[in-house]
Amino acid sequence: MTLHQQTLTKCKMNYYLTFIFMIVSASLFGQNKSTPIPIKWIDNLTGDFSFSNLWDFPNGVEVKQDGRAGCSDDGFCPKRCYAMLDSNGIVLKDSVKIFYQLLDTTHQVHSIQCDARCYEWDGTDFIDVLRKTKDSVHCSTAYGISTHCSLQLGITNNICFATIELNSIVDKGSATYYCTDGSISIDKNLWQDGIMKAEFNFNFKNNENPKKPIYWKGKIYAKIKTI
Repeated sequence: MTLHQQTLTKCKMNYYLTFIFMIVSASLFGQNKSTPIPIKWIDNLTGDFSFSNLWDFPNGVEVKQDGRAGCSDDGFCPKRCYAMLDSNGIVLKDSVKIFYQLLDTTHQVHSIQCDARCYEWDGTDFIDVLRKTKDSVHCSTAYGISTHCSLQLGITNNICFATIELNSIVDKGSATYYCTDGSISIDKNLWQDGIMKAEFNFNFKNNENPKKPIYWKGKIYAKIKTI
């Protein structure tokens, strides 16, 4: 076999191995209907990631008239907390200790800045990044009071699979939308340090209304958690 033939054989083997890897990865994440998106690794991903300096209270918590964190009016507080409030929603003095043992007022740092066109979407500032195995990570954006769809990213080595999960409030409205094309860049150095700093732009197939495109784009800065 000549050197040229050996080179061609090696290229074909690499192609088939990559193709098989992409199929297996898709199967592992249950996202074989999504187009696999190659990850572009950047030594130092630049851009404005200042959103990661912002924070919010958890759902159901807001600052009250007395300047302290308390229950908002959306009903997301623990049920026992509502019995400890006066007519203005302020915590009764004799209930302060137990109230703040029940209510989580932890500052939640923003981990995503994004824009999307999807059904029942009103924005989100949070994404969980969980390491499943040595070579795989799963990401999912948080639902909210008015946001019932979530961006799901399955990352294995150099491939990313993206889907949108719609948990609709409309009867039989829940659906999964699969990525058709897009791009994602990830900071390689921070990734090795356990932080996902990324910029992405994905498009999704809309079976209900093909003329109405669905997309999700933005930036991520989040700690990679271990299960």
